[in-house]
Amino acid sequence: MNTFPSNLPRRALVRVLAATGLLAAGLIGAQTALAQSSIVVASTTSTEQSGLFGHILPQFKQATGIDVKVVALGTGQAIDMARRGDADVLFVHDKVAEEKFVADGFGVKRLEVMYNDFVLIGPKADPAATKGNDIVAALKKVAAGNAPFVSRGDKSGTHAAELRFWKMTEAEANKGSGYKECGCGMGPALNIAASSGAYVLADRGTWLNFKNRADLAVLVEGDKRLFNQYGVMLVSSAKHPQVKTAEGQKFVDWMTGSAGQAAIASYKIGEEQLFFPNAAK
Repeated sequence: MNTFPSNLPRRALVRVLAATGLLAAGLIGAQTALAQSSIVVASTTSTEQSGLFGHILPQFKQATGIDVKVVALGTGQAIDMARRGDADVLFVHDKVAEEKFVADGFGVKRLEVMYNDFVLIGPKADPAATKGNDIVAALKKVAAGNAPFVSRGDKSGTHAAELRFWKMTEAEANKGSGYKECGCGMGPALNIAASSGAYVLADRGTWLNFKNRADLAVLVEGDKRLFNQYGVMLVSSAKHPQVKTAEGQKFVDWMTGSAGQAAIASYKIGEEQLFFPNAAK
């Protein structure tokens, strides 16, 4: 419907229409710019369920104006997502798989960003007598006693670590009748362990943020083999031209720079720090 006065001079009408067109173009341009100032980060469930992203992403948005959509999956699934080009950045914790991702040309460069550790969680009564600082000895006891054990079984970084530890035992082929795979994330695995009195390997960050602990406690910690390193990498635009390289690189730079490293270090539950920044200076 024409809302312009019928007696408006032709030249003035042209100016109004031109201004209207410019305004519409400006609005479209602003909407396009807004859509472009967002990225997708494929990450592991531990960074999400620990509450880390909820703590650091508002700081990143304030610093850069870039929105981040996190898709939290097991590390293996997150890497598959990035291989398909469905993410701009990959942020996970399986160094061997990450290095292969880069070597295969899907990632630009792998950068270490932070670490924490894995812990063996189990019933406070510890029926398998696992308590201590030796994860391999503990798993041997779990297997020998047929104690209930919840494995994530989801090709995540935590699952990969668990399988490495089982491989170090003489019980790799027979983990005991209590061994079950849930094919689930860290939070659900902890919930299953809490409801069934089972043992489970967890990253410390998710455990500290986990509320439904029931009778569970940390039983094995301090073994240097439980070290848990996280890496971040930009997905290659050579493989996937749609990748938002500029925005994704800003995320990588911020995470490994002084502001991001400080944000990671400042995330605590109670007085306990969940992650420790260790990006190369």
